[in-house]
Amino acid sequence: MISRELIEKNLANCLDDTSFLGLPNRKKGKVRDTYDLGDRMLLITTDRQSAFDRILASIPYKGQVLNQVSSFWFDNTRDIVSNAVIEIPDPNVTVAKKCKVFPVEFVVRGYLTGSTDTSAWTLYSKGLRTICGNVLSDGMTKNQKFEKPILTPTTKSDQHDESISAADIVGRGIIEEKTWKQLENIVLALFQRGTNIADQNGLILVDTKYEFGMDDKGTILLIDEIHTPDSSRYWLKDSFKQRIANKQEPENIDKEFLRLWFKEHCDPYKDAVLPQAPRELVVELSHRYIQLYEMITGMDFEVDASMPMQQRLANNLGPYLTR
Repeated sequence: MISRELIEKNLANCLDDTSFLGLPNRKKGKVRDTYDLGDRMLLITTDRQSAFDRILASIPYKGQVLNQVSSFWFDNTRDIVSNAVIEIPDPNVTVAKKCKVFPVEFVVRGYLTGSTDTSAWTLYSKGLRTICGNVLSDGMTKNQKFEKPILTPTTKSDQHDESISAADIVGRGIIEEKTWKQLENIVLALFQRGTNIADQNGLILVDTKYEFGMDDKGTILLIDEIHTPDSSRYWLKDSFKQRIANKQEPENIDKEFLRLWFKEHCDPYKDAVLPQAPRELVVELSHRYIQLYEMITGMDFEVDASMPMQQRLANNLGPYLTR
């Protein structure tokens, strides 16, 4: 693993904006900048760290981790479903096929957990026993593994995502029944593959989300990202059973500590200007993302420290800048 010292040296060498490339048709997301190039999409994963619908900091190498973790999983799931990837011309960039996106996020949960208002555990603890069409038995406890993973889809919306059942998705005509059955089988197979590989590398894949599209030939394609630390929850396998026996929360490697720091030092929902994240916390979060990359993939994380990231990006995207 690269050292904290190298991370600290690169605190200013982050990719937080991509407009300098001069590419057309930019859509800026919280983490990714997407460019519509007509016949394909160019997705650049930045180092922006978001929470509370705000950008909290730029985290060295975060974008590279997310993009390369997705690349690893795309390569390791091609036998289950085709994906939209055309090439990875830069550690932070994926060039993808254009397709018609299904307006549903496919959320798969392997464990009864979570702390947000819409999490499975919060809903269950309030007495709900049917979640997105999945009937849960009485007497379950927090962080308990489901007998089989459950699918809890949400509709995609710019305003508010809505939890929805498979029956409603088909009944409302959002996705026709035959295609839904295909997608359901694909999703569960992907989650099983993710579970198996994570287990081999000392991790538990707790839950995740998938997105799909369909190309002009009617082929279903896996799009966006897959099994990244941003789209998925992972627990550490070695300590899981003992911590559950001791009624402790499972160990994880996540970004929650940075969220908590902001909640303790400001009102991140209302304050017009947020304080700057402490250097040591930014370095720690970068280190955790890199650690997760190495655990998830079983490979060493490698960086090119020979030039500023913006220069590297411009060099590697040269063919796209001159189109």
